Amino acid sequence: MSSLTRRVLGLIGAAAAGACLAGCASTQTSPPITASAVAAPPPPNGPAEPAGPAEAVAVQGGDFYGPMKDAGFSVPAVKPGQVDSAFYRKNVAYSTKEAPGTIVVDPAKHYLYYVEQGGRATRYGIGVGREGFAWTGEATIKSKQEWPDWYPPKEMVERRPDLKSQLVELQSGLGMHGGPGNPLGARAMYLWQGDRDTLFRIHGTNEPWTIGKSQSSGCIRMINQDAMDLYQKAGVGARVVVLPANIARR
Repeated sequence: MSSLTRRVLGLIGAAAAGACLAGCASTQTSPPITASAVAAPPPPNGPAEPAGPAEAVAVQGGDFYGPMKDAGFSVPAVKPGQVDSAFYRKNVAYSTKEAPGTIVVDPAKHYLYYVEQGGRATRYGIGVGREGFAWTGEATIKSKQEWPDWYPPKEMVERRPDLKSQLVELQSGLGMHGGPGNPLGARAMYLWQGDRDTLFRIHGTNEPWTIGKSQSSGCIRMINQDAMDLYQKAGVGARVVVLPANIARR
């Protein structure tokens, strides 16, 4: 398995960058499924709330993005105009040498592909790392978690004192309970290389307007409904390939 690029290894080795990357990490307090990003501040004008009807978008003849109830939590609908339709979930033709069940992340296009049989893939729109936090390489899903807790590092709390009022004492320290307001969203998949946690995650987001953009601290964000869909498909041990950001593949 290849390692992260030299650029990312340098980031992880630097204390300041390491603190930023760790902002996407969380300690799991409920039993995870195992193999043995932080959300950016809202845009200056706040989240883009579309004018007009508030019904959820429906694509490919199915209501992928309607409101949902899950584990006692409410997952809000994705409203028309909240996410560019180019980043809605879609089954597409996809030519790759990767085996079915592999996840291929294309940061340049802001797409994640779940490789399927017959030259097909389910394509999801994603948000990726901003300038200086992009990464590339291969990893494995070590564990998965529904509605994960989030533990921001102290360096992040120092940079974002507004977070303090949202944190409580949890099993592993100050953090935020899993739920609709949690930056990790409804699902998280934890990426490891061998016995090393990369600190990168594929996870949902409570900021769907960031999908299709490069605003995270390196983690891969998905619309919550999409994260839940991928979570069901991708098993523990699944291979994850993150392409270089300057390579565009459909």
